[in-house]
Amino acid sequence: MTSEKFTIEKVLSVHRWAENLFSFKITRPNHFKFTAGQFARIGIKVNDELVVRAYSLVSSPYDETLEFFSIVVPNGAFTSHLQHLKIEDEIYLEKIPYGFLTLARYQEPIPQDLWLLATGTGLAPFLSMLQDFDTWKNYKNIFLVYSVRTLNELAYVNEIEQIRQTFGEDDTGFKFISVVTRDPSAMLHQRLPVLIENGNLEQAVGYQFNPQTSHIMLCGNPQMVEDTKEALKQRGLTMNRRGVGNIAVENYW
Repeated sequence: MTSEKFTIEKVLSVHRWAENLFSFKITRPNHFKFTAGQFARIGIKVNDELVVRAYSLVSSPYDETLEFFSIVVPNGAFTSHLQHLKIEDEIYLEKIPYGFLTLARYQEPIPQDLWLLATGTGLAPFLSMLQDFDTWKNYKNIFLVYSVRTLNELAYVNEIEQIRQTFGEDDTGFKFISVVTRDPSAMLHQRLPVLIENGNLEQAVGYQFNPQTSHIMLCGNPQMVEDTKEALKQRGLTMNRRGVGNIAVENYW
């Protein structure tokens, strides 16, 4: 891996959401174009070696900066160093984006209701999609479902409300549903596949999954993605292949 594949960007800000969660913004080179839902490969120097990982973009495709959302992996080769980022630190950014978790992949069914199901930092690509006016123009109903372990890990709540106010309308049909799996007092506290199987998620949203109209995206913990995908299949929903089908996935980790 050579540094010619990367540009060197500067850290502009760092935000700590919880002990194990943080986000950061970096400068954006003029050449870097991406579609909402894609990810970038970013790197830092560790003992003079460039260590690189993939991170979904939180930013709108039209933002002047690039934002990323990260978990701290204990003793991780990358995040144990990344968590100490400071303003003006250098970040390596690969010159091209990657990934196919984008709304353009859907051809059939035509856009009507969009379900964005995330755990942890898998929220990132969905925030990017929700900052694109085309998403709001193309979908009559949008449901963002964000599952975390504890209440203090529930990041970006205020930002989601700001996005709704900026991009949505009073009758847009947008709903944000939070799930806190380790808090029995939370309205929804079971894992996403369980909430699909028992119907509680649809009840909370006030809308049902429909093979004829629903576009469903999953991003987060690989076990969540796999189990939720299977729960949805049991409801008659199908994987999106070659533009046709309901379910699109991203294994964020």
